[in-house]
Amino acid sequence: MSRAGKVGGSSPGHVPERSGRGASVDPLKLVRLRAHHPEAVAEAAARRARRPLITHDAGRLLIVAADHPARGALAVGERPFAMADRADLLGRLCLALSRPRVDGVLATADILDDLLLLGALDGKVVLGSMNRGGLAGASFELDDRFTGHRPADLHRLRFDAGKLLLRIDYDDPGSLRTMESAARVVDEMAELRLPVFVEPFLCHRDPARGTLRSDLSAEAVTTSIAIASGLGGSSAYTWLKVPVTDNPDDMARVMETSTLPAVLLGGDVGDDQDAAYEKWRHALQLPTVQGLVVGRSLLYPADGDVAGAVDTAASLL
Repeated sequence: MSRAGKVGGSSPGHVPERSGRGASVDPLKLVRLRAHHPEAVAEAAARRARRPLITHDAGRLLIVAADHPARGALAVGERPFAMADRADLLGRLCLALSRPRVDGVLATADILDDLLLLGALDGKVVLGSMNRGGLAGASFELDDRFTGHRPADLHRLRFDAGKLLLRIDYDDPGSLRTMESAARVVDEMAELRLPVFVEPFLCHRDPARGTLRSDLSAEAVTTSIAIASGLGGSSAYTWLKVPVTDNPDDMARVMETSTLPAVLLGGDVGDDQDAAYEKWRHALQLPTVQGLVVGRSLLYPADGDVAGAVDTAASLL
């Protein structure tokens, strides 16, 4: 039996003792394996069964996102440290990945390494999160350094794509440094023939509180898409990861800005999840929209039913 199978307690991708909230994950087994056999991560990555990014059968993508903790963003709704319980987060991810219409996961190296050891990534699309240096609430939040996966890491580990965040505040010079770094990463990913999902926002700081706020007006999202589409020397492997605008009726004209394939992002858990589903449903009808990348809304639904939230999102595709 593989080491990944031993940690998970069963065959890859089938972590036992599932509940509506998540699967049971023993962190002690992961710690022991990491301490005594660190090479097990690379071995599990080499064994992992892969699939195309887009399959004829699946059509549109449903990716579960869990790269928030590396930016120090641990809150879900009113719970400031909900994502700080790693075993709980892994259990929720394993349950989500076990649902039949979930295509894959977006996460940082630490989480993807755990999921590899748990055998939860076979036959799934794996996206590595690349720039996490713009820590939530920091003065340097928009100087978003690439502190996560490098293109070479994604290639070495046989992962399927990368993701980068590009937040632009016209009043913050850190945005220009991030933009230049992002363009070079787009170049490197194109050279390796690896898709890169670019998540652009125009944003500004609240003058009273100093917090960073994203502008989801049609004008701002249109502008951010235009900027992101032009990054690098080739857009052949570039995808967009975009929010639904404040007024969902604006999405049709907003998405006319680019011919790049796009996925919708989910955002934080809201009071009205049904309204979020409805926004996604309408936007998914647009020709450039190829799926959903959603994290906290599915992993930490208000009713606690992870499987139910994931299946509802899948039904929209």
